[in-house]
Amino acid sequence: MTENNHLTNFLTNKMQRRTFLKWSGAIGIPVIAGGIGTKMLVERKEETKIVSAKDTEKIISTCSINNCGGRCVIKAHVKDGVVVRVSTDTQESGDLSTPPLRACVRGRNYRSMLYHPDRLKYPMKRVGKRGEGKFTRISWDEAIETIATEVKRIGDQYGPESRYVNYASGQSWGLHGGKNAARKLLSLTGGYLNYSNDYSSGAGNVATPYTYGTNNSGSSFDSLLHSKYIILWGQNPSEMIFSTPYREYLMQAKKNGAKIIVIDPRYTDTAIAFADEWIPILPTTDNAFMDAMGYVIITEKLHDQAFLDKYCIGFDGDHMPDGVSGEESLKSYLLGVSDGIAKTPEWAEKICRVPADKIREIAREYAKTKPAALIQGWAAQRQAYGEQFMRGGAQLACLTGNVGKLGGWAAATGYWSRSDIVYPFSYENPVKASIPCFLWTLAVEKGTEMTAADGLVGTERLTTNIKCIFNMAGNMLINQHADINKTVKLLEDESKVEFIVVSDLFMTPSAKFADILLPGTTFFERYDIGVPWCFGDYVVFGDKTIDPLYECRDEYDVFAEVAGKLGVKEKFTEGKTTLDLVKESVERTKKELDPNFPIFEDFRKKGVHHFKYDAPLVAFKEQIDDLENHPFETPSGKIELFSKSLWDMNRHDEIPAIAKYISSWEGPEDPLKEKYPLQLISWHYKRRCHSTYDNQPWLEEAAKQEMWMNPKDAEKRGIKNGDRVQVQNERGTLFIELKVTPRITPGVVGIPQGAWYTPDKDGLDQRGSVNVLTSQRPTPLAKANSQLTNLVDVKKA
Repeated sequence: MTENNHLTNFLTNKMQRRTFLKWSGAIGIPVIAGGIGTKMLVERKEETKIVSAKDTEKIISTCSINNCGGRCVIKAHVKDGVVVRVSTDTQESGDLSTPPLRACVRGRNYRSMLYHPDRLKYPMKRVGKRGEGKFTRISWDEAIETIATEVKRIGDQYGPESRYVNYASGQSWGLHGGKNAARKLLSLTGGYLNYSNDYSSGAGNVATPYTYGTNNSGSSFDSLLHSKYIILWGQNPSEMIFSTPYREYLMQAKKNGAKIIVIDPRYTDTAIAFADEWIPILPTTDNAFMDAMGYVIITEKLHDQAFLDKYCIGFDGDHMPDGVSGEESLKSYLLGVSDGIAKTPEWAEKICRVPADKIREIAREYAKTKPAALIQGWAAQRQAYGEQFMRGGAQLACLTGNVGKLGGWAAATGYWSRSDIVYPFSYENPVKASIPCFLWTLAVEKGTEMTAADGLVGTERLTTNIKCIFNMAGNMLINQHADINKTVKLLEDESKVEFIVVSDLFMTPSAKFADILLPGTTFFERYDIGVPWCFGDYVVFGDKTIDPLYECRDEYDVFAEVAGKLGVKEKFTEGKTTLDLVKESVERTKKELDPNFPIFEDFRKKGVHHFKYDAPLVAFKEQIDDLENHPFETPSGKIELFSKSLWDMNRHDEIPAIAKYISSWEGPEDPLKEKYPLQLISWHYKRRCHSTYDNQPWLEEAAKQEMWMNPKDAEKRGIKNGDRVQVQNERGTLFIELKVTPRITPGVVGIPQGAWYTPDKDGLDQRGSVNVLTSQRPTPLAKANSQLTNLVDVKKA
């Protein structure tokens, strides 16, 4: 069979099994480039070919330069001080106790990024209007002197709360980074305004502890080898790397016979590679689907009553907190006792557009097949009421008794932590005030007006608005924050933020707003230790491969010099270089956390350390095995399906005590749909890590920037595949090439996030930067980002 025939037969069979044409409005078989590669990887049998490294020195490092959930092995082949090529882990997949850490297409592009001609090469200062991108070269002495002077001036004039280190960094989850260096400098000179939470799982981070008392609700990925039924709800690990070995375990779970369901508005690469069935759904309606599943499970007596009675608060009227009526229970809500609306599959179908019979089928299979794992992605909680999505998944896990069971999964945020290293880079901020990271633009404009209702903690009122921003190796200043046009106007006004320092590799959209712009280093040019998201079971040594190019400098060294100008250099460095910090981390990790951790030279030589365990980590196993001695960290000591703490906030319409469907602003039921009829989502794209690599031509060939639209929606508008289209709402307008595909549900369009904001002379984005269209309105409880809650219209450009 030819490869083309194999592809056609595979796709045709998949679509027949999933009634693909019926649900998606397909008019033909789609061409799928990204996911088929992962599918073939699942079934791959050929041996890995090892490329010769003759005549070069091979140095193992790790891709700590981007905020990717995985940490892969990057082997730099160096000759005469030049990285001539890169390779990756060549280990076979057979031993899952030490899974291979192979780099993706992004990791294999590192040499191109290292030697890209557009690298920032020397420090610069702004000479035009802020945001114009006009700079002139300056010396390091001038850059350091200017930063020191402004840090002191602004701190003296406005107080330490005026100084802010912006959230997000491409240099993340390593031992140290530019953010920490800036924070330590500011801590030693009076302090800075703190932030809380993150953009990734912000709603879940706040909501999940109301159910479980902690965000550590995930099990280790090797537990999936014992699962018989897996629901990936809004998860796409084929593109968004949560941890490098995750896909290896999904592959093996599938080979072991586990049935895998993917629920997502898009037919993702993960659905192609792993799913037995794809369930398309409208964005922001996940809780309607969840509620209907709960209704089926209860009315058909498939719920685990013994589990609910023993471990949970709030399922029924007999297990409610003191002083709360039984009519407020989860069961009463699902059956319609409390509001007169039974949450039947037919009710949910009208909202989420998943057929009622399919909802029943998924509910029954999830309840009857034990053990079952419901794993939630974070995209679906980046919407108006994202807190409900995360608590809703936990409710289903509890209804079916899949919490604390090997092969089950407690759902919700899903962090898990049994492996870690010591982080020796420490500082204490004298300022205790903190804002939600998503509301930093509010703190620029109206910081002194913020209260606890805006998520302000540590003080009743701020004494000042933000006047100084350090943006270290991140693009959140402009590109990745919501409502780009609004943020641009805010930062253009130099009377608001008076001084901005940016460190980066390239002239990103955020870098253009710097007053002082510093040329940073790649991971090839410094020492580090790479740690995967959620503290997976391995760490990778980040060896320095070459000296920094041009005049590029690591932020740690830069801020040590600034600290010297301010008289606190010894306190800043404590006599340690970055290599000293890495060595200290290794020594203390071995001494304080894991006696089996290798000594420095052995770790450096091998490049990877896999932590070893006798059995998988199962979230909440201790509580389920012995609740009396190991209660949940909630006020009641049990799982709180009904949270009295949320109830007492008395905002039941937007912050209910039980998870439930709430009709979203800019959702499918918003009257604004008359003007903007399409729901817009975005996703993490395989050719970028957030916005990192968007200027890399090789990766543009791998996956270009284009908007997905269903054929039904394209036909209505008279537009075709490959057309350039205009996408707009009340916040802005962008232009982008169109991909017409049945891989996205009708009524929904999708733009991969992270494209660099590229306005024309009229200020209209020409690259398809999705945050031109997103809103700065936060979620009601967590004050987290809701950037996947958008209504737009599309027409041919």
